Amino acid sequence: MNLNEGLSEAQAASVPPRRSRSRRAIFLTWLRKIHLYVGLWGAVFGLLFGVTGLLLNHRAILKIPVEKTVQKTVQVALPSATAFSSPADLSAWLQQELQFKSVAPPIIKSQMRQKVIWADIETVQPERWTVILHRPGGAINAEYFVGNRFVKLDKIDATPIGTLTRLHMSTGVNAFWVLLSDTIAGALILLSITGLLLWTQLHTVRTVAVLTSVGALCSALWFMWSI
Repeated sequence: MNLNEGLSEAQAASVPPRRSRSRRAIFLTWLRKIHLYVGLWGAVFGLLFGVTGLLLNHRAILKIPVEKTVQKTVQVALPSATAFSSPADLSAWLQQELQFKSVAPPIIKSQMRQKVIWADIETVQPERWTVILHRPGGAINAEYFVGNRFVKLDKIDATPIGTLTRLHMSTGVNAFWVLLSDTIAGALILLSITGLLLWTQLHTVRTVAVLTSVGALCSALWFMWSI
């Protein structure tokens, strides 16, 4: 063995072995990545829900000079050969006649024929059907008394702000948008959990403090709800 080889071996022996990362450090690294990408997804639709949420929370105080909906009422005469056997038939006819495709399932109500007192006079009210067609851009409310030759229609057209607020409240949307909204809610919950864990860095004292605070908050909410 020459002198250079001896020095190389001595230097290699003097270098301390590289410490492997702890499980806590690896877990925190993955937690930061999850927090980052979930936050990116939440930010896409979070802006929409945040802006419309502010408008809804302060709609009475801000008094924004923009109508959220414009409503028009008309009475449409029915063709002489038209006869409906059920409210569902009326709903299908309205969607075809008005070219208004309801995104959400139509809301159909039926009130049976009954006796009513009006101005101290007893009279019989015919069976009453109500059909509500919804989509984010507006709605149509139809009222029809069986036997009449006309149907009363309330057409509601949403303004741009009205459309955004209807999307915020999932009004007139299909199941896909509802599930999409659920992913935003889930992202906010996951962001809260990962944010708390990242703040604690999984240290015992901080973790106990966070769990105590969350438990106290949940207990206060439960107490207020039960009053």
